[in-house]
Amino acid sequence: MEIGKYLGILDTFEKLKNNTRHSYTSSGRKESVAEHSHRLAVMAYFVKDEYPDTDIGRVILMCLFHDLGEAFTGDVPSFEKTAEDEAKERGNVRAFLNGLPARYRSELNALFDEMEALDTPEAKLFKALDNMEAVIQHNEADISTWLPLEYDLQLTYGEKSTAFSDYTRRLKEECNRISREKMAQK
Repeated sequence: MEIGKYLGILDTFEKLKNNTRHSYTSSGRKESVAEHSHRLAVMAYFVKDEYPDTDIGRVILMCLFHDLGEAFTGDVPSFEKTAEDEAKERGNVRAFLNGLPARYRSELNALFDEMEALDTPEAKLFKALDNMEAVIQHNEADISTWLPLEYDLQLTYGEKSTAFSDYTRRLKEECNRISREKMAQK
């Protein structure tokens, strides 16, 4: 790849370091989109024994690339995101991907198609872990950073996406237990 193009791509992804999410870290600062994606990829790696028939390398790619649109739009929390926001983000991603060299354009467009369809075990696992990373991060943050609506959301977020497998259902149940314990201590 031509060096200028390569550096331009890296510049786009650098924005994910700067763009913060709604979530706070355990040290009290807002987490970046890049930090969320990094830990999500780590989560995928460490569940590979639970999913021996799943291409974990593909799941990790989904984890690393899924929030690319937020390099252009910033993070919009799921409880505020509208269909218009999603369409704008999707359009920005596709425009960016269409500017890539053919090999990368083809691979990444297919990856985004797969994530949107949620038909493969890889896409389902990615989506469940993505939802659970947000729940886990909230559990790690001080409860004073939670909005009032997050008390209920913490217990319901990810229910649908985690229902596809026993392991992710058990992960959701354990995260709910931790959330309830945290709320009871407030």
